[in-house]
Amino acid sequence: MPVSKNRWVSVSSESVDDPAPGEIDEPSALLPTGPTRPQLSVPQPDHVDRLPRRNVSDGTPEYWWLGVHGGAGESSLARLGKHTRAAEHHWPQTAAGSTVVLVARSNMHGLRAAQRAATEWASGSLPGIRVAGLVVMADAPGRLPKEIREFARVVGGGVPHLWNVPWVEEWRLGHEVPKELLPKDMRIVLEQVRIAATTTTAGFPAK
Repeated sequence: MPVSKNRWVSVSSESVDDPAPGEIDEPSALLPTGPTRPQLSVPQPDHVDRLPRRNVSDGTPEYWWLGVHGGAGESSLARLGKHTRAAEHHWPQTAAGSTVVLVARSNMHGLRAAQRAATEWASGSLPGIRVAGLVVMADAPGRLPKEIREFARVVGGGVPHLWNVPWVEEWRLGHEVPKELLPKDMRIVLEQVRIAATTTTAGFPAK
């Protein structure tokens, strides 16, 4: 997978004062930091390395959160946006096309699964599906180890955008956290994801 100098959005609340709900600034349009379309030079992964596919006909959200492995966090993210849905670890195939945000945990198992999914998309074998980027969900509190940070950048180099979401202890305990009560920097990431996923149709492979 190609290496790109992706924007790695740090979302630790230690260095950012959290404003009152509703005071977050609207981010500007985001420039892609990785490829926005499949690449002819990327071979399709072996069947065992592909995610399953599912035809969806009961309404299409603005975009899908696609957890590339079990426990990635797609359901937690989907609950934060009424116009998004969890893809249930499947590529969602619709007649109109689907925009997908990959989701993985910040460990080697999760990032390797994200790399396989990014490779599958890059191979052009998923007609009608656009990948907007990759969200890496913290798998533990604290700073990520250097090896994980570096590998995440490598994996993120294969998709248009890369974002990092911090550890949320309330989610671990099964509690719901309203979006407006999340730390400011995490809300910024969620808004950047929304903008990247909804403001362009670039990246759809030909049907």
